[in-house]
Amino acid sequence: MFRKRFYYLIKLQYLGFRYHGWQKQPEVNTLQRMVERTINYILDHKGFKVLAAGRTDAKVSANEAYIELFVDHEALVLNFFFDLLNQNLPQDIRAISIQETDEQFNIIQHPKIKEYIYLFCYGEKFHPFCAPFMYNVLEELNIKEMQKAAKLFEGKHNFRSYCYRPNANTILEGEIISCEIVENTLYTANFFPEASYLLRVKGAGFKRNQIRLMMGALLDLGKGKIDVDFIKNTLNPDADPIVLEHIVPGSGLILNAVTLKK
Repeated sequence: MFRKRFYYLIKLQYLGFRYHGWQKQPEVNTLQRMVERTINYILDHKGFKVLAAGRTDAKVSANEAYIELFVDHEALVLNFFFDLLNQNLPQDIRAISIQETDEQFNIIQHPKIKEYIYLFCYGEKFHPFCAPFMYNVLEELNIKEMQKAAKLFEGKHNFRSYCYRPNANTILEGEIISCEIVENTLYTANFFPEASYLLRVKGAGFKRNQIRLMMGALLDLGKGKIDVDFIKNTLNPDADPIVLEHIVPGSGLILNAVTLKK
């Protein structure tokens, strides 16, 4: 029997704090599981498939993320489906937009630029309501030194020290378009600390836990545990391999924006 398939691109936002990442896993709650369960309820059949532009880790949030929805046999009435989707998704997941695409488009292979941010503060213990959004460092940090070191990540590098447990097939080379630490004025709340900061990183793709390892190294620098030369050596392909172990929590990380290139 001939199967007609319809293709849609959906932009999502979600708070990842109570989820074990995007990818569906047995016996734990994930974002993919909740999205697919909602779509199954709306369509009342299993003739669909969902692909994500990136699989965020446990507790990682997204201000802007894309999924591709494949639906068999019958086209969606977009406005009707979109309204039902937001009515039935959990309150910590929201659909921002939906548009029809075609079989030539593939969300995984399509060129894109991702912008991640990592929110953090230091000094006084923060309000517990901040926990889903940022990382609290109780020690003093040298922010200016961290800002200088963040720029070292820009450009093409071998990121072997910033890839968690790579295997023989892992591509360790990559390029970071921009990397900076600035004061956080992007996300605010009346329970946030008076001063907070963010690491902003842009690139086409990232290794497993790369940004969380980068943030860990920069925080160690800010605490005085390592120096700038140490970070330079982690990016030096001719230096002895350095295995980094300071992976900051996922709850401070946000997929802030995804730009689909034409």
